[in-house]
Amino acid sequence: MKAKSYYECSSCEYRSAKWMGRCPSCGEWNTLEEHLVQSAPAASHRSASVVTGENRAVKFADLEIPEYMRSLTGMRELDRVLGGGIVDGSAVLIAGEPGIGKSTLLMQICGVLGESKKVLYVSGEESSGQLKYRAKRLGVSGDMLYIMTETSLDRIIAECESIQPDFVVVDSIQTMYSEAVSASAGSITQVKECAARFISLAKNKSVAVLMVGHVNKEGSIAGPKVLEHMVDAVLSFEGDRQQLFRVIRASKNRYGSTNEIGVFEMTGEGLREVENPSEMLLAGRPRNISGNCAVCVMEGSRPMITEIQALTTNSFLSSPRRTSNGIDYNRMYLILAVLEKRLGLRFSSCDAYLNVIGGLRLDEPAADMAIALSLLSSIKDIPVPDELIAFGEIGLAGECRSVSAPEVRINEAVRLGFTKIILPKKDLGRVDVSKIPSEVELIGVGGIFDALKIFQKNDAK
Repeated sequence: MKAKSYYECSSCEYRSAKWMGRCPSCGEWNTLEEHLVQSAPAASHRSASVVTGENRAVKFADLEIPEYMRSLTGMRELDRVLGGGIVDGSAVLIAGEPGIGKSTLLMQICGVLGESKKVLYVSGEESSGQLKYRAKRLGVSGDMLYIMTETSLDRIIAECESIQPDFVVVDSIQTMYSEAVSASAGSITQVKECAARFISLAKNKSVAVLMVGHVNKEGSIAGPKVLEHMVDAVLSFEGDRQQLFRVIRASKNRYGSTNEIGVFEMTGEGLREVENPSEMLLAGRPRNISGNCAVCVMEGSRPMITEIQALTTNSFLSSPRRTSNGIDYNRMYLILAVLEKRLGLRFSSCDAYLNVIGGLRLDEPAADMAIALSLLSSIKDIPVPDELIAFGEIGLAGECRSVSAPEVRINEAVRLGFTKIILPKKDLGRVDVSKIPSEVELIGVGGIFDALKIFQKNDAK
């Protein structure tokens, strides 16, 4: 008798009785995978739903706020993103492009944690010899660090019961499989089952679990979306492999803020923290060249100054090229349309290129004014003064809208030697001018018309 099966989309979990080339739910091609119908787990689901004495309803007034214990990873940048360290009994998912440095980061963390606490590093992708070689290169020699090269979930859980670790690192969750599920490793069913077992281990035994997740070609975490809802924190490891800088962001964090970022530099000895990224990003900045403008953006509570570069050239194509690196493509089109409509500049006949130095990605609207100034500087071939920095959001009418934390941005700009600061006119009233050095000039602008006047003054000089 042929076993019953169904087909499930690996992208949106749509189920179908027969195979189809294209998923009717999400529209993706070749994502429907065959799964056998499992009848045995039904009993386990029924038994799991039985209410025990530990999870009965409790009066809200009788509840107590738990005092979560945190363990420092030895990397202040990572601790900042996590909200002060790894919480005991938490499940953290770390995702990033292949070769970005996830395994390197985890090995360095294990080296610090393994000096005082018991750590189990489980690898389903590398051999013990490869892990030993990396640990030697990174200078990791934790006395309480255990290495296990295994992909069987049941054997890993059994080993955890045996050695009772304080931390478990799983590299990666897509390589793990449970014998109770007939699907192949990496499938939606296997990923959900394995992640649920590790999360159960974390909650029941107060073991902090760090899981590595693969990403798909679109850059999102591979596997079911429910995986991100199951864990306590989701960290994204970003950066170009050709660049030195790496950035860690938290898209979800139950024990801290999701606005903070951590900046690292990839070196031969591993990842090194960058405590002052603004100075690093501005190093080697060209002088007296058109198309460059410095900008200050807020990453959580941290101000960060970087450089935006623009290049416009005459186009001989019917549809001019538009390329952006580190800036949202649609945001670039919006600012180009505003500049052409409100100022009458012919960007429609030019190829336009935008780039953010250091491989960073700027998502804050406060970078709009610096983007506009760099484009104006390039098309008019007038350099932006080296001592000038700008921030502010641009609306469709060409107005410059206020941004958050203007005084913090100004203080960071002053610290790095900028003496001319362009900011929204409405934010001038929110700044204590008495604390600003006398040599620093604050230039409030109401819109891109005022920014154009600044260029006309520079051109006259």
